[in-house]
Amino acid sequence: MRYSEPSQETPAETTEQQLRKRVEDLERQLKERGHSARHSDAPTKLWRPSAITLWALFLGVAVLLVVAFFAGYIPLQKRQTLILAESLQQEQALPRVEVIQVRRSSGQNQLELPGSIQAITEAPILARADGYIKRRMVDIGDRVSAGQVVAEIEAPELDQQVLQAKAAAQQAEAALDQAQANRDQGVANMNLARVTASRWKDLAAQGVVSQQDNDTYQAQYLAQTANVQALEKAIAAQRANIAAAEANVKRLEQMQSYTAVRAPFDGVITLRNVDSGALVTTGSTLLYRIAQTSTLRAYVNVPQSNAASVHAGQPARLTVSTFPSRSFAGTVARTANALDPNSRTLLVEVDVPNADGVLLPGMYAQVDFNSSRATAPMLVPADTLIVRADGTQVAILRADHTVHLQKIEIGRDYGDRLEVARGLEEGDTIIVNPGDAVREGAKVEPIPSTP
Repeated sequence: MRYSEPSQETPAETTEQQLRKRVEDLERQLKERGHSARHSDAPTKLWRPSAITLWALFLGVAVLLVVAFFAGYIPLQKRQTLILAESLQQEQALPRVEVIQVRRSSGQNQLELPGSIQAITEAPILARADGYIKRRMVDIGDRVSAGQVVAEIEAPELDQQVLQAKAAAQQAEAALDQAQANRDQGVANMNLARVTASRWKDLAAQGVVSQQDNDTYQAQYLAQTANVQALEKAIAAQRANIAAAEANVKRLEQMQSYTAVRAPFDGVITLRNVDSGALVTTGSTLLYRIAQTSTLRAYVNVPQSNAASVHAGQPARLTVSTFPSRSFAGTVARTANALDPNSRTLLVEVDVPNADGVLLPGMYAQVDFNSSRATAPMLVPADTLIVRADGTQVAILRADHTVHLQKIEIGRDYGDRLEVARGLEEGDTIIVNPGDAVREGAKVEPIPSTP
């Protein structure tokens, strides 16, 4: 039995591929021999492979299995060794953490809070006389000046009361004249009684008339004197009645003047509640509401942590969503000097000039209080905090790359940044996004954080 020469090997062929080719050549030769034996003239007989052929096939298969084993096992072993080495290196390596240096916040105390704009002066205009609205002169949005008539009330009953009071005053004056006439008559009677009493006194002294007649005339004189005094008191009483009647007339005339409803101050009509012909009642019917808008006031609730930084006379700036590109200058007029126990906030009033009338009462505004700070607090990112049961902390990286957990006191919260009132110094290095590996005394490998 002959074997075909092996094909020329290329450099790219592997040992496994060569063995496979040899096995395929052997199988092809066996098939060719069997085919030629079936078609030959010799008697038909079964072909049996020789011992050499069997041993060659066995050796080829064994070599193929050995090569396949080493081709798969050796790379797998190398990969496992490499993975074990890398895991061991990672276990022995220090945790890598991002760090950042602590810096101070801005020297300007920027405090922006929501506020509600209201008129500097606002008052309701009520009816002071009972009657019906005769005319209405203004409507909502109209600007009025102090003393301008805004409505007229028709009050015929009040007009009749004024006439009645004037008549009563005239009656009192007539009664005074009568009392004065009575006094004059009483004075004349008193003078006559005085002369008569004097004469009868002289006659009684001479013994011409009886003492009884003298006493009678003396008593009449005293009675006339008392009558004159009573008439003088009556005149005083009539004068008081005249004064009361005149005061009543003035009161009713004053009430009559209220039929012309006037604006109490310069401002704008923000509410109209009646129309012509409406029945109004003294002190209960709201006619208009007027507001003075040349200067507005904004009320702001300042949190307790910032209450000390706001004081009277401090400048402020207001912005409203209606005018996003414009701001309005204002001044802190006054503070409540006490915190609301429910919200723990300080009520602050900011006066804003509004000569052009752009701002309207009732607007929602953002009020920015700008003030300088002598010592600005530290500023740290919000993702550096460690909040635990024993308080808020940050992880400080020491010079030997060990971690120290430092307790801090939080000041103002800007969302992504926080002011630290106590616990940090400028230039301290802190860890950003501290994980479970960051603990007290642990060694880490710092990496500067990218802004």
